[in-house]
Amino acid sequence: MTRIAVLVSGSGTNLQAIIDAVDTGVLPEVEIAIVASNRREAHGLKRAIQAGIPVTYFPLLPYTKAGRPRADYDRDLAHILSSFEVKWIVMAGWMHIFTDAFIRHYPERILNLHPALPGTFPGTDAIARAFDAYQHGEIDHTGVMVHIVPNEAVDAGPVVAQVEVPILPSDTQASLEARVHATEHRLLVQALRQELCGSR
Repeated sequence: MTRIAVLVSGSGTNLQAIIDAVDTGVLPEVEIAIVASNRREAHGLKRAIQAGIPVTYFPLLPYTKAGRPRADYDRDLAHILSSFEVKWIVMAGWMHIFTDAFIRHYPERILNLHPALPGTFPGTDAIARAFDAYQHGEIDHTGVMVHIVPNEAVDAGPVVAQVEVPILPSDTQASLEARVHATEHRLLVQALRQELCGSR
């Protein structure tokens, strides 16, 4: 059994996709050991509690208020997760960039989901930025990727799964967001099945 930690900052729809895949046997031999969030009101925590999964709320603010370095936060979070015997980290809408103080605890075992293709729109608001680029005639598609996090670079690292998402003439930003998010759910489960279950 491969024990994973899922890290969320928001609604947790990608977490729900993983929960459903585990429950239905799509991700055999995978167990969500803990769900962590840096935001108390993240709906992802409620999803985890409803599914009977342990949760932890671990905010950065107390560290910054105390003048403590970011590495302290990352190291302490890694310590918490290690107590749950976690083998893999899945960043599913986690809105923090980890330092090496966290990454070194899980070398080549941190997966990040990003709603853009490799090398495009790193960081926040990727879908909105892609839609804006489309409106300016710069692109005709965007996409979703899942990649390994080997270092502190933002939304960069070896890609394990990716798929293009076309931007349609009839699209609004909201309709594009809905299609990208639906694609995220499928691709994340596919990537987990490939990397953790050996299914390609």
